[in-house]
Amino acid sequence: MNVHVSEGKAVSQGVGEYEKLGAGTANGQGGPDVSIIVPCYNESANVRPLVEMLRKVLDGRRWEVIFVDDNSPDGTSDVVRALAQEDSRVRGLCRIGRRGLSSAVIEGALSSSAQVVAVMDGDLQHDESRLPALIDAVAGGGCDLAVGSRHVEGGSNQGLANAWRHALSDGGIWLAQRFMPVRLTDPMSGFFAIRQDRFRQIAPFLAATGFKILLDLVLSSPTPLKVQEIPCGFRARVAGESKLDVVVMLQFGALLVDKLCHGLVPLRFIAFCGVGFAGVLTNLVIMRLALLAGADFSLAQGVGTVVAMIVNFFLDNTVTYRDRRLKGARAARGLLLFVLVCSVGAVANIGIARLLYDQGHMITEASVAGAIMAAVWNYAMSSTIVWRP
Repeated sequence: MNVHVSEGKAVSQGVGEYEKLGAGTANGQGGPDVSIIVPCYNESANVRPLVEMLRKVLDGRRWEVIFVDDNSPDGTSDVVRALAQEDSRVRGLCRIGRRGLSSAVIEGALSSSAQVVAVMDGDLQHDESRLPALIDAVAGGGCDLAVGSRHVEGGSNQGLANAWRHALSDGGIWLAQRFMPVRLTDPMSGFFAIRQDRFRQIAPFLAATGFKILLDLVLSSPTPLKVQEIPCGFRARVAGESKLDVVVMLQFGALLVDKLCHGLVPLRFIAFCGVGFAGVLTNLVIMRLALLAGADFSLAQGVGTVVAMIVNFFLDNTVTYRDRRLKGARAARGLLLFVLVCSVGAVANIGIARLLYDQGHMITEASVAGAIMAAVWNYAMSSTIVWRP
């Protein structure tokens, strides 16, 4: 099966009996009992080794593996497609026009008809030998969610590349544990299994952004999940590049804020405002430097404003709209549009503040109202014009 669709939708790849949802098992009869969801980007070198590992550890079980690839330029989907021709237990979803681990997991899990859904990374760092224990813990009814933990007795996180990544991971775990409704030693884990019916129940409440789908699941569940942790190791990466960086941790923090707000404020808007605050600081610093260099106030303010807009654009392109990131000529065009949008927002800010001040409102009230209107305008126009879906 090879279905091509427009930008922003998934492309399903598979052959044989997978043309019918749930068909295709080791013996060709009935549907799989477990689906392994593997979100991936630029993991072409790891696909075949991972499938071979799954064949060994899941021997005798009815299983399938669903690779959800964000249109990797290294040909990951081509490798998946070739494997699907050889083994009907291999399926692929190639997503065009968007990126993100969490949303990839959601789409992969909801495409499954299995009773249990397991999630693991495509970089071979997760210990696949622990999959049976995760699956059995959920399938046996002992828990809703089984998590492969590096931080219980028998677990290990030695595969993290360096001290910096250890610090990022440990800091994220400490922060997440302050907000979680259940005890979980490794909320940063990307290796877990969950009952399909529970996943479907939680799916409408998920933020579906960023890279930490486990935390999203636990915080979004309408009722507390019954969790069991299974010790697992974490190997060093063999091929490809790690996705854990500062941007991922910023998105992680924004997810926590989103859940604290109960989804009333869009996660992307929170990130957009955070970037806007960084722009204000940039404006003040550049303006001060220009004044020290001898520029008059109007010139210094103008230079500071332009530099702040440029900084905001690149931060938003990297953080806020990471899944819609503009590159090359599109980035240059986007920068011009962003400056235009923000210029209109600045004029609106001044106009509204002046109007309210003339009506007798305090200076602070008028300024805050103008800033809020400008932020909403800039966010709305940026989302629909500059980084349109």
